[in-house]
Amino acid sequence: MLRVAAVLWVGVVGSGLVRAQTPPVAELPATATHPARPAPPTRDPHTAGYVTATELPDGEVPAVTVDGNFILGPTHTPAKEMTDGSLQGSLIEFTMSSADSKIYPGIVRDPGTFGVADPNDPATLVVTTSHPAPYTRKVTVYVPKQYVAGTVAPFIVGADGPDKMLFAALDGLIAEHKVPAMIAISIGNGGGDAQGSERGLEYDTMSGKYAEFVEKEVLPRVEAEAHVKLTKDPDGRATTGGSSGGSCALIMAWYHPEWYHRVLTYSGTYVNQQWPHNAETPHGAWGFHETLIPKSAKKPIRLWMEVGDRDLFNPNAMRDGMHDWVVANEDMAKVLAAKGYHYQFVFAKNAGHVDRAVRAQTLPEALEYLWQGYPVRDSR
Repeated sequence: MLRVAAVLWVGVVGSGLVRAQTPPVAELPATATHPARPAPPTRDPHTAGYVTATELPDGEVPAVTVDGNFILGPTHTPAKEMTDGSLQGSLIEFTMSSADSKIYPGIVRDPGTFGVADPNDPATLVVTTSHPAPYTRKVTVYVPKQYVAGTVAPFIVGADGPDKMLFAALDGLIAEHKVPAMIAISIGNGGGDAQGSERGLEYDTMSGKYAEFVEKEVLPRVEAEAHVKLTKDPDGRATTGGSSGGSCALIMAWYHPEWYHRVLTYSGTYVNQQWPHNAETPHGAWGFHETLIPKSAKKPIRLWMEVGDRDLFNPNAMRDGMHDWVVANEDMAKVLAAKGYHYQFVFAKNAGHVDRAVRAQTLPEALEYLWQGYPVRDSR
């Protein structure tokens, strides 16, 4: 059985925490049922401490060529690419099994259980009901009709597949010659959610492991099953996702910028969600805006990010000050700007977590922004 011990923090030296001896596991509180989630407050994008942003007329989205921070009005009408009907491209689906994975053999958290915050350190969640278990996952591959057999294509990897909205947006944009004719690889997660689950392990771990899983185990299957060739050029590779799938998208590029240069996230979980605890990144993806981006050399990554005014706020047992999705994404915009990254950040009014209406409104623009600078070949 997988188990995480609590860690006791006893003081602060400079900007770092001083770590004391780990108490015995027997002293830890028992794993609890999932607590009720408090209703997220509606945040004002003009709140003190939030980034300065351009407020757009209701119904408009930012220009695809402009970096910076933007506020969307409360009306979220779908972009025309999202309403054009059936796909012109084709979809190929296959199944992957944990039995065939050398990287993710599989875990599961017992139903009805979650975890408890260490009373000595609310930033550490104790999970005692996670254990090895098998899984299967679906992988869905979108191949545009413009793809020429035998040629090497750019691609985008997405979490929590299948993502029908991604396929629809690309299908329309490629036909309009607004983005390159790319392959979309939409990967199902390994199951569950948050700490102690396979999905949480895959998406919230601050390491290159998930990108390595995709590179070594998923992409070869994609090429074989869909009969395509995928580029090795990191400028022709993108990642995308929502919530923990969004933080995963950035984690992939951050730890392997030699593989990915473009990242698109909705309601990115840039919060303290990592499990098991890792002393090198003790605050999980909250560390992106807390330390990693500010203290690291600028990486060749281009980002598009969104958050909703009613996005998540303290959705679990931890009250560590690092579980506000709006603050996390606002702080991401701050540090990206300070480092000189090419990024576009959208604060959406009248929007919840990974809001479907906002995605339908903004996804085509987001993809166009993401792929700026990459050649679009006219296949007419």
